[in-house]
Amino acid sequence: MKVTTKVFGEITIDDDKIITFPQGIVGFPDLTQFALIHDSEKGNETIHWLQSLQETAFAIPVMDPLLVCPDYNPEVDDELLKQLGNLTPEDMLVLVTVTVPKDLTKMSVNLKGPIVINSTERKAIQVIVDGDNYQVKFPIYDILNANKKAGE
Repeated sequence: MKVTTKVFGEITIDDDKIITFPQGIVGFPDLTQFALIHDSEKGNETIHWLQSLQETAFAIPVMDPLLVCPDYNPEVDDELLKQLGNLTPEDMLVLVTVTVPKDLTKMSVNLKGPIVINSTERKAIQVIVDGDNYQVKFPIYDILNANKKAGE
C-alpha cells in the first residue's frame, strides 16, 4: 500500500506491517489503521512514528517508555488487553506518545496513556492507567540529553 504522508512523503507500507486499533486511539476513535515508522534516515533511534493510514496528515511521535522511565510498569486491567488476542510478554510492545512543543526543553511523554501492541497479531489499544503513579506530561528533555551524553 502506498501512502503519501505529511512527515515522510510517499511511503510503501506492507500489509503485514499494518497495526489495527479496534477502538481507535484516545481522541480519535475513527482512526484504526496505523503503521509504525522508524525514522532512521534522520539518525533518531529514540522517537518513532505511528502513522495513520486513514488520515495521512496524522502521525504521532512515540517512544519506548523505558528509555526515560526505567522502572515504568503500569498496571493494566487484563480485561482491556483481551481484545489484543493471545498476548505474551514476547509479543507485547509498549509505547508512549511524545509531545514536542516549540520549546524543546518542555518535551514530554504521556506515561498515563500507554499504547500496547500485540506485535504478532498486529492489534493495539491505548489504555488509561489508573492512579497517580504516572504523569500525562512527564518531562524528558534532560533525560534524553543525559542518555545521549552517556552514549557518546
